[in-house]
Amino acid sequence: MENNLLIAGVDEVGRGCLAGPVVSAAVILKDKIDLKLIKDSKKINFRNRLKITEIIKKNSYYAIGTASVEEILQVNILQAALLSMKRAIDKLEKKPDQVLIDGPFAPNGLKNYKTIIKGDEKIKCIGAASIIAKTYRDLLMIKLSEKFTHYAWERNFGYGTKAHIEGLKKFGITSHHRKGFKPIHNMLLK
Repeated sequence: MENNLLIAGVDEVGRGCLAGPVVSAAVILKDKIDLKLIKDSKKINFRNRLKITEIIKKNSYYAIGTASVEEILQVNILQAALLSMKRAIDKLEKKPDQVLIDGPFAPNGLKNYKTIIKGDEKIKCIGAASIIAKTYRDLLMIKLSEKFTHYAWERNFGYGTKAHIEGLKKFGITSHHRKGFKPIHNMLLK
């Protein structure tokens, strides 16, 4: 909190996945958190991310927003990502004075916001949001992998890895797959 302003960082994860929702987090950090723990979620291994997520949760106001596979198909992935961001911001129990958003785009209807390219690397509250969103989404995909065992979601979290593509070819498409995304869309055309 700079100058007693409540600043929320917002980031999304899962835009490039073939399966599962897109997930965003909005985070307002409290003063007591050790900022050295926070960096871009992609640069922290899974086990450490779980630990750091718990520390962030205890030392922040945070909220998570999602957009479903159906919403991604209806409005496109960018609009779904922005929708998940808006939902996370709207769910915050404390209302921020300013919102800092990773990337070049912001949801409609926000006041007092700034978009920041590579914000998850530059701004600690955005980095914290990326960690919470990634952890939430990864755990969701691990849970889904218990029922849908053929796609290696417990390892690839829905991204289009070789094991995921082989699972698609062998076992077909699930209700959690994004039917508008290649190669799934191409499989539906056959």
